[in-house]
Amino acid sequence: MENLKLKDFLNYKFLSQLLLSPDKKHGAFVVKMADEDENTYKSNIWIFNRITYEFKRLTTFNEEKSFIWIDNDTILFPSIRDKKLKEKVKNGEQWTIFYAINIHGGEAYEFMRIPMLVSEIKMLAEDEFLITALYDHYGINLHSLSGEEKEKAADIIKENKDYEVLDEIPFWANGEGFTNKKRNRLYLYDKITNILSPISNQFENVNISGIRDGKALYISENFTNKKEQTTSLYLYDLYSNDIKCLIEDEEYSIVFAEFVKDKIVFCGSSMDTYGLNQNCNFYTIDDGDIKLLFEHDFGISNSVGSDCRLGGGNEVRIFNDYLYFVSTESKSSFIKKLSLDGKVEKLTSDIGSIDCFDVCNDEIVFIGLRGIRLQEIYSFIDGEEIQRSKLNEIIIETKNIVSPESIKFTNDDVVIEGFILKPVNYDETKTYPGILDIHGGPKTVFGEVFFHEMQYWANEGYFVFFCNPRGSDGRGNEFADIRGKYGTIDYDDLMKFTDLVLKKYPQIDTSRVGVTGGSYGGFMTNWIIGHTDRFKCAASQRSISNWISKFGTTDIGYFFNFDQIGATPWDNVEKMWYHSPLKYANQVITPTLFIHSEEDYRCWLPEGLQMFTALKYHGVDARLCLFKGENHELSRSGKPKHRVRRLEEITNWFEKYLK
Repeated sequence: MENLKLKDFLNYKFLSQLLLSPDKKHGAFVVKMADEDENTYKSNIWIFNRITYEFKRLTTFNEEKSFIWIDNDTILFPSIRDKKLKEKVKNGEQWTIFYAINIHGGEAYEFMRIPMLVSEIKMLAEDEFLITALYDHYGINLHSLSGEEKEKAADIIKENKDYEVLDEIPFWANGEGFTNKKRNRLYLYDKITNILSPISNQFENVNISGIRDGKALYISENFTNKKEQTTSLYLYDLYSNDIKCLIEDEEYSIVFAEFVKDKIVFCGSSMDTYGLNQNCNFYTIDDGDIKLLFEHDFGISNSVGSDCRLGGGNEVRIFNDYLYFVSTESKSSFIKKLSLDGKVEKLTSDIGSIDCFDVCNDEIVFIGLRGIRLQEIYSFIDGEEIQRSKLNEIIIETKNIVSPESIKFTNDDVVIEGFILKPVNYDETKTYPGILDIHGGPKTVFGEVFFHEMQYWANEGYFVFFCNPRGSDGRGNEFADIRGKYGTIDYDDLMKFTDLVLKKYPQIDTSRVGVTGGSYGGFMTNWIIGHTDRFKCAASQRSISNWISKFGTTDIGYFFNFDQIGATPWDNVEKMWYHSPLKYANQVITPTLFIHSEEDYRCWLPEGLQMFTALKYHGVDARLCLFKGENHELSRSGKPKHRVRRLEEITNWFEKYLK
């Protein structure tokens, strides 16, 4: 076995978008791989036979990132393969071209052209498609123009790239750029007539939810000046062209809605007790009456962290009048089944994460992280999990991978769980440096799954330790609720966890311990260095330093800061400043590296710049590495070369101070 190298993640296969065919005989999924030379990711659709579990790559164009099934043997996917059309797109025209391909052989062929940037597509009926696509209220539609008029409009589009006009909040979104008066609008597309008909209005953001028998449920947020956190639910009927509002935009933040038997089931939060992070409950809608179906005290979806995923997939499925969903409990995510009598059954039990799944008669097929393995495809039959694919098996077979060890302790009568990775070739007679790694969120969790950066550091001779302090997911609403307490009880949990690890493993040299984290973990890193000098160095990533400035500059600041800190700059600026790491920057003596992305609109660049400037001003060794063209997701989906450089910067900083 050889040591895991920094660049080994460039050879990982990232799996996503698992979907079974309508007859459940085949499955398809997306596989992405890094291309360091081109500094991008190659993405193709793979298929498998659900009986034999033989896998093969279906597409080879390296840009197929999503798809749907349109019958038992045909897959539909977006791509632009026409060179002339690519040139038109460069000049400002908006097109989404869908290709169809038979899974049993043959070339992909053009199926339909839609003159918009399609974000989601669902088959509503034969030749009828429900789509969401980008609508720009202030934009220019080149498709309706021709000749000299079109050329002038193209010139205006080119010139307008130098300007942004803002008249609403949020005005930008992480990973999307400026979003002012741009909406994910709902349309009906008729393939026969080539008519694209808008369903939602020009100021609605829409997500398609359940579809059945020519009817569709969609979740909508309608705003012109300030986006709120509650959403509406609508029912659209293709045959009558009727739109019915089922839930007004006043009471719930709705995650999804589905048709289950003769009922509509939706999952949403009233946010009335625990704010934005309050876990969702399940409700039914019957003739306009909303009834609580099941009160659920765990997260809906997978929040187990890893830097070894690219792309998502279905976390909710309907099968045989049951609703199946992914839920995070403790350090893992599981598949659960909900019936219309309000009973929830937890189906899977193995620890790890379930990233997406689909269901058939006797089997659940899912993409997941299990043990120390990277993503693979598994099936769940009669209470047992079976590994079906071995796309990443070579990593397990050839590299030194360390299994996390669980460690628990009690703080303020609350049990906290953490994990330790020992250095590869650990020798208890030697001493080692250590790294405390802090997760983002804060409502996410660390689990016992593959995390490349941690495994790499363990291979480089570090103890790596990490935990789920109060504020994390998987333990219910009360555990996750740290509103107004940032930097207090969570800081105490992290410090006592560090004390416990150092006591349990005296082989860790207490004078050579570093700390790092991203997003909320970046906030905590900034907070820690202002409140203790116990760490030899720190690496603060995509961080928060000033809740006051973050309020008015980031995509979520105006609502997230008030909810989580419990104040605005006008009603209690002192509280916002109290919880801001920048307030304590004059007390920092810890050498700190800052990692930030220029287009991170979640924790905007000035958050890192302010803390960096403060440390430099007070004579503390600091370094800031700014990544252009990247956003908040740098460590997980950034360009391959940028991800390499990021990990090199952090590791070199640790090498400088800890070895």
